[in-house]
Amino acid sequence: MRHTILVSTMACGLLISAAGCKIVENPDPNSASETEAAQSDEVRMANYAREIWEAQVLPAVAQKLVPITELRAQMEQDADAAGQAHGMRPEGEANPWNFAVSGSGVIVEAKTQSRAAKLQVDTDADGEADVTVQLGPVIRGTAIRDAMPFLSFTDFRDQIEFAKLAAGLNAMAHEGITIPEGDVVGQTVTFEGVFTYKNATTRPEIVPTALTFGDS
Repeated sequence: MRHTILVSTMACGLLISAAGCKIVENPDPNSASETEAAQSDEVRMANYAREIWEAQVLPAVAQKLVPITELRAQMEQDADAAGQAHGMRPEGEANPWNFAVSGSGVIVEAKTQSRAAKLQVDTDADGEADVTVQLGPVIRGTAIRDAMPFLSFTDFRDQIEFAKLAAGLNAMAHEGITIPEGDVVGQTVTFEGVFTYKNATTRPEIVPTALTFGDS
């Protein structure tokens, strides 16, 4: 009798366990959602930066492009008016203006072997550098990201993801740069790019979207 009761109890337990089980299929590693979930923030934002670079970023820069010498003269007269006319910035008056500028000048100093490579350029022919052109691969700032009218922090998960997007856009700028071999000091460089305005005494640090060495 005891044996019969024990067997019955075990049978009931198996039935209850089976009824409570739910079969879950393994995720397909080739599906788009699983692939995206497996990517790091850095990889996803780098891919997104590449996706929008030619289609949206470069046209946005071209639309707001102003010669650096013209902008400098306007800034000396009225920085706020120049910002209203040519500047781009995230929502909120506390955010600094970003400007898309073009220009050319003579390279008076070059640091091309560093990971934070850059040029010091004289654009007004006074013999002194008045513009810094960042070459990278390490590029400071978030100017390109913050100048894009279609990019808003609220569209991204958090500050980390948004910061990775800025890095991805800076990487795209660096990817388009070819530095000639040898010493480039004394050469002419022509640029288009974006910088964040800090104050009247701080030299603009331009992240280039187009860069040409020499007269070509």
